[in-house]
Amino acid sequence: MKFYGWGLTCIGGAGVLLTAIMGYTYAPLVQSPPFRSPEAYRILFWHVPFAWTSFLSFCLLFIGAISWFLKRKEWGWNLFCTGSDLGLLFGLGVVISGPIWGSAEWGVPWDWGDLRLNTFGLLTAVALFIVLSRKAQPDGIETRDTLSTVGLFGFALVPITAVATTVYQKRHPSVVIAESSETGLDPKMLQVLILGVISFWILMAGLSLLTYLSYNMEYELRKLLEKIDDEVVH
Repeated sequence: MKFYGWGLTCIGGAGVLLTAIMGYTYAPLVQSPPFRSPEAYRILFWHVPFAWTSFLSFCLLFIGAISWFLKRKEWGWNLFCTGSDLGLLFGLGVVISGPIWGSAEWGVPWDWGDLRLNTFGLLTAVALFIVLSRKAQPDGIETRDTLSTVGLFGFALVPITAVATTVYQKRHPSVVIAESSETGLDPKMLQVLILGVISFWILMAGLSLLTYLSYNMEYELRKLLEKIDDEVVH
């Protein structure tokens, strides 16, 4: 499992790097107008995969939270922790890369009137809260139940964020993949974007395995230390 984790991480990381290179060299330049900053659009080849991968990470968080509530097993909690860590990682990738493009294209890094931007920002904030709380609060049933509940609330923002652009579109671009025939997305752009999405998903798979393994090893080490302490006491 460790071998597959490192292998997928390396393959995904190489694909992510290749996506950046192709985004700057292979993908064509967009027209201006309507784009105010044609070159800045290239960051979207990372921004969009970051967003889609973060949704998958929050799916892991959701599955882990439900598993913890139903089974009360350590593997469910470890899966929840893995999903929150990766949700924060890829979520930060979105909220960092998005404002870079927004500053160039819109003239402002963030639009507080845009529903999708704010719901995703709140989603990332939930992941940050969970990660920091896990570090600050003592581990226990009550802490796990509370954070799992917060995680389920955060996951409810995923479908809201996913449909916000279609239902309430203001500044954020529409879903270009789903509407490629209408937007006229260049085939080369689509190729680079697909490469980016697949690479980020492979990277996430590798990081998920490694992160889960680290939490599992931490649990086994903690149980071993408790066993040693019991033997010393008795």
